[in-house]
Amino acid sequence: MKVTSAEFIKSAVDPSQYPDDLLPGVAFVGRSNVGKSSLINTLVNRKRLARTSNTPGRTQLVNFFLINRKFSFVDLPGYGYAKVPVSVKRGWEAMVEGYLKGRKNLRLVVMILDIRREPSENDSLLIQWLRSNHIEIVFVLTKADKFSRSRVNISRRKIGEHLGVPYDELVPFSARTRYGRDNLWRVIEDACYPVP
Repeated sequence: MKVTSAEFIKSAVDPSQYPDDLLPGVAFVGRSNVGKSSLINTLVNRKRLARTSNTPGRTQLVNFFLINRKFSFVDLPGYGYAKVPVSVKRGWEAMVEGYLKGRKNLRLVVMILDIRREPSENDSLLIQWLRSNHIEIVFVLTKADKFSRSRVNISRRKIGEHLGVPYDELVPFSARTRYGRDNLWRVIEDACYPVP
């Protein structure tokens, strides 16, 4: 995919603040600090479209981006070990669930996992929720540059078994080397603009 334009639209906490859902939407989810913002930036060839941080829990709002004037990318708050009060975490969970359940233009959820770690209980719960709501998911394994190619495949198989997903449906990805970028774009385009 050749990205000709990528722009931040707005941040929101409530559905009443969301932009119109006229274009196909792709949501990015994952635990805190898994590399969501870096993945988005790599996909669109921008360094700072989505804000990155070494501090878990930096994304605390639903952030909307317009890509090529034909896709809506949505960066959702991370979950897991962010050092924030329980009340704030509950607010994030409600925000994420509210977005995922209420958007009619949502075509795909990019579920981001760290290739070096087994999926957490929070990962598994979110995956079950997405499946029960019949939301299409693609699993992306970030930080693939940390492993050799053979170790990447071992991890894909192990994580695939854990999730009950064929290993070749897991997309290894590296923001540093851009490995997996084209494969992920193909999945996004197929989900948003399926060939009849």
